[in-house]
Amino acid sequence: MEDNEHGKEKKNRKSPECCGYPISIFFIVVNEFCERFSYYGMRAVLVLYFRYFLRWDDDFATTIYHTFVALCYLSPILGAVIADSWLGKFKTIVSLSVVYCIGQVVMAVSSIHDITDTNRDGTPDNLSLHIGLSMLGLLLIALGTGGIKPCVAAFGGDQFEDHQEKQRSTFFSIFYLSINAGSLLSTLITPILRSQECGIHTKQQCYPLAFGVPAALMVVALIVFIVGKGMYVMDTPKGNVLLQVMKCIGFAIKNRFRKRGKQYPKREHWMDWAEEKYDKLLIAQVKMVLKVLFLYIPLPMFWALFDQQGSRWTLQATTMNGNFGAFNIEPDQMQIVNPILIVIMVPIMDNLVYPLIKKCHINFTPLRRITIGMLLAALAFVAAALLQIQIDKTLPKFPSSSQTQVKFLNLESRSLAVSLDGQQPFDVPAFGARDEYVTFDKDSFTVSIDGGIPVTTQFSKGARQTVLINAQRIQETLQDLTQKPEQGVNDIKFVNGYSLPLNISTKSHILGVIAPLKVSNSTTVRQGKTDFTIVNEAGDKCSYTMQLGFGSSYTVLIPSNLSFGTGCGDNIKKTENIKPNAVHMAWQVIQYFLMTCGEVMFSVTGLDFSYAQAPSNMKSVLQAGWLLTVAVGNIVVLIVAEAGTLPDQWAEYVLFAALLVAVSIIFSIMAYYYTYIDPAEIEAKFIEHEPEDKEKKDIEMTKRNSVSSVIKKTKI
Repeated sequence: MEDNEHGKEKKNRKSPECCGYPISIFFIVVNEFCERFSYYGMRAVLVLYFRYFLRWDDDFATTIYHTFVALCYLSPILGAVIADSWLGKFKTIVSLSVVYCIGQVVMAVSSIHDITDTNRDGTPDNLSLHIGLSMLGLLLIALGTGGIKPCVAAFGGDQFEDHQEKQRSTFFSIFYLSINAGSLLSTLITPILRSQECGIHTKQQCYPLAFGVPAALMVVALIVFIVGKGMYVMDTPKGNVLLQVMKCIGFAIKNRFRKRGKQYPKREHWMDWAEEKYDKLLIAQVKMVLKVLFLYIPLPMFWALFDQQGSRWTLQATTMNGNFGAFNIEPDQMQIVNPILIVIMVPIMDNLVYPLIKKCHINFTPLRRITIGMLLAALAFVAAALLQIQIDKTLPKFPSSSQTQVKFLNLESRSLAVSLDGQQPFDVPAFGARDEYVTFDKDSFTVSIDGGIPVTTQFSKGARQTVLINAQRIQETLQDLTQKPEQGVNDIKFVNGYSLPLNISTKSHILGVIAPLKVSNSTTVRQGKTDFTIVNEAGDKCSYTMQLGFGSSYTVLIPSNLSFGTGCGDNIKKTENIKPNAVHMAWQVIQYFLMTCGEVMFSVTGLDFSYAQAPSNMKSVLQAGWLLTVAVGNIVVLIVAEAGTLPDQWAEYVLFAALLVAVSIIFSIMAYYYTYIDPAEIEAKFIEHEPEDKEKKDIEMTKRNSVSSVIKKTKI
């Protein structure tokens, strides 16, 4: 009785209104926009931060990314329990938002490379500190964002009176719009911030800015929410229904095993063993919840594929061409395709596709929609696998650990004939090189230049090397990259074939002075037009322009016959070591489109189905169950990423697609035997018989008390 009285407790005040809406919802909507901007903005660049700042490999970066996402979807259960049983929604949101802000700030601080860059070379000298701070920040963020997730929307709904159903419905539409707006804008903006260069001593990718802006937005979200405190309607904590459900289930299981003897009559459902302690209405409601939760068992596999948009698909985009003509797309910006397509596809599905299917007299039930949604997600991964195969075809064949790859760069103004191990000689053009590397399964062989005496030369295994030659001998051996340049940048180095030292620079990079017949350090240059300035000791200048794509590597030779002045750059020759990314990023739109269509049919339908099949007071229990499927799905990804031994990425995509198809078949069989119910009708029947059941229970209790009294008297 005490719990029921709390459940009926009225709101403590009425919120001021404007145009029929509580003013307090303005603060809640702004808070949600800023919080979603903060979360999705940080998450958009997270896997690249792991990969290129913390220097983790693709698999480990994917594992930690999905561990973080899983925690974000496990912690809402904790937030709901705290809000309903202890602090109330307002205090829970404020408390966990403070934790959230601290986490975002710690994350931003962890990405400042200058903290441990004591030798000022642009690379952190103590990665352990950065990793420790990052993990602490992510843990706090997961607790914060997950903990407030179930509270904010419900708190917004509390601001409305019972007669404001229309306004409440409009609020939830605006609330959902603010989530998508925050997600869309942050996914667009934070990758741009990341791509900037910043630093105190050396300029690097600006992760502090990419994490700092979301941190600032979270602080704004907290301040805005607190400012509205005087206008909020706040309900007192009423006890958490999820805990009540768990206690009821626990008692039923315990009671069933305690009464295993033949003297106890069998019951229709195992939950009926809870009748000794809980009323039949609650037990019936729990049965309805368990019926839907059973259907949830296969669903995590969908989320295992869906959430890889932020990990594997982003890493795939780093090996692609992001030039869209008027603008360039960063790899982590491709995630913006999903929220854009969501805004487009939801009304198309609701107003065109579903009505059209209905007119064709096809019974497209919610569970069938969910099944088709899973199959579309599997198809998206098939598309990703096909795209990955095309990308792999364009990648250079790098040497294995037992191989050596070499090419020869001719410093002379005429071609030179080179013979290796006495084989047929090949020509190396003047001031140029053969485009292809020569691959050997050994690390030493003889080199003969222009028919000269063969010289045994030692090379490094597992390496790519460019050998500088003139008519007399080998001048120097350059170490070339054995993997694609990271993040789509281009790797450039200069060879000085001129007779005097030269100083080479760009607007943002100084390569320094290069002695004759020597090579500069490698410099990374972004896509687009880059102007290099070459200056000799007399101060004469030569301008050389390179138009670069994504992910290429070049060795640029300054020839011995260079003449400074207008048009001097035409004499400079470049040798391509690694071709630029050839497959365009636009091809990813196909897999994003299929995944988004799957999401609309799976996620939107699933939430609607869960709401319709849930008892009136247990919608939140099924919401917690739905969020749990997201967490489990991300755990599946990290298990596959860590335990998988597949050599090719396309094979992993096919594996995930096959697993989801298998799960879809299992789910379709489960759905076939599912019977749709009307929770309100079932609840009404139990409420109708509740007085009779209560009277019977009272009579039984009186009898038990009488028997107990007789036993006590007998003992006395």
